[in-house]
Order: sequence, then structure tokens, then C-alpha cells
Amino acid sequence: MRLTHVGGPTLLIEVAGWRILTDPTFDPPGRRYDFGWGTGSRKVAGPALQPAELLPVDVVLLTHDHHADNLDDAGRAFLPSVPVVVTTASGGRRLGARGLAPWETTVLSAPGRPDVEVTATPARHGPPLSRPVAGDVVGFSLRWEGQDDGVLWISGDTVPFAGLREVAERLRVDVAVLHLGGVRFPVTGPLRYSMTGRQAARLTAQLDARVVVPVHYEGWSHFVQDRPAVERELAQAPDDVWRRFRWLPMGEPVEVGHQEVPPALGTVL
Repeated sequence: MRLTHVGGPTLLIEVAGWRILTDPTFDPPGRRYDFGWGTGSRKVAGPALQPAELLPVDVVLLTHDHHADNLDDAGRAFLPSVPVVVTTASGGRRLGARGLAPWETTVLSAPGRPDVEVTATPARHGPPLSRPVAGDVVGFSLRWEGQDDGVLWISGDTVPFAGLREVAERLRVDVAVLHLGGVRFPVTGPLRYSMTGRQAARLTAQLDARVVVPVHYEGWSHFVQDRPAVERELAQAPDDVWRRFRWLPMGEPVEVGHQEVPPALGTVL
């Protein structure tokens, strides 16, 4: 499996002959975007790679289409160049894409390549009762032939809630891609809209994932926790938790292969 972090939530996944891109965001920095209900953010860093450098892309996995930090204008313009887009059920109706509710599955098929089973997983993009405001979001589980060590799981923008415990119970996760940043907005005070480093450590313990790849912690002004802030909280976790985190260099492909990890996790934060 080869992963390339393009920036923000945008990750190129190359596996079993497939090129799969998550949440395309390609706008240059500088502009402020309105997220609705008095919230918004300014993009402060551009992508490490441009759309033309990533083609061909077989599939886009879009955790949600209604926030520009997950699908900006250039990302939206990129979608017609991709044969398959998989997103939320409501986003599927808006975009004319394959829409999935949590725990629904679609299969990616192409000649000469193994099928990839894509299952939407639960996500909640904010505190309890925030779904009518924050909108629908999903994560994605990817499984393909010969993948014996567990699934590749992408969390999507989410905070800890019962749905993530269900993910840990139902899936054997080998590689977890976690959307972090600890998002907060002045208008809603201390309420969080994505995971912190401390919460990511707890979730890693629940999942017992072999490798954890952080994304979506930089590039926008509404992120409260950048990489150093996440690492400070991870440093308080047991060694066999924080050692699983793999920070990818921007724009450079990285092979995520087997590496030794403890057979079981100890106490968590």
C-alpha cells in the first residue's frame, strides 16, 4: 500500500492497482470560506500536488461534500475527471454520485484488478445533536482480495461517539487514517468538531490498528491542534500507542508495509 498526503484531508491511496483519492482539496491558500451557521475558515496552505499530477484517479472517496475544507472549488471541478465518486447518501443525491449510508457497501470493479469493497462507516462531525447543523459525514472501510491483516479505514471528520466504538467492534483495522485538528469555532465556544490527539490515542487503543496515519490537521485556520499540538498529547499515551502513528511528508509517496508493533495495547489516556 502506497499513500501520498496531498494536504488537508486529501490522500492518494495506491493499492492492488487502484488509485483512490480522498476528499479532493486543491484551491490555493488565502480565501475564506463560509461553512454556515456563523462558522467559517481561511485556507492557509495549498496542496503539495496539483490535480494533473495525480491523474489518473479511479475513485474519489468523499466523506462529505458540503464543507470546503473537504471539497473546495478546484476539488469539485476535479470530480468529473474521475469515473467513480462515493460519498454520503445526501451527497450522492446532490452530486449524482454513489451515495452510502453508514454500513452500506459498494464494490469497485475493473478488469485485471481485484474488487475493492467500500463500506461507509459512521461519523459525527460535532457534539450531540449537531447533525442537522454539521450535516451528514461518513468514513470509509476498504477491503480487497489478499488483504489478510485487516481493512484500511478512513475516519472522516468526526468526534468520538458510539458509532466509532461500533467501528472498533465490527472491523479489524490494519491501517487507520484519522482526521484530526480538534476543530473549534468562536461562535460555539469549547465544542469540538473533529478529534484531538488525546482522543486519537484512545481510539487507536480501541481499534488496535497496526499503523495510524494522521491527516486534516493543517492548512486551515479553524484547526486548533496542528502536528506539534497533537504530538504533545500523544506523548502522554503509552509507547505502544504513539509508536503506531505515521506522519507522512507532504506530496511524497510512502510505502506503508508491515512493521513490528506490540501485540496488545496497554492502558489508555
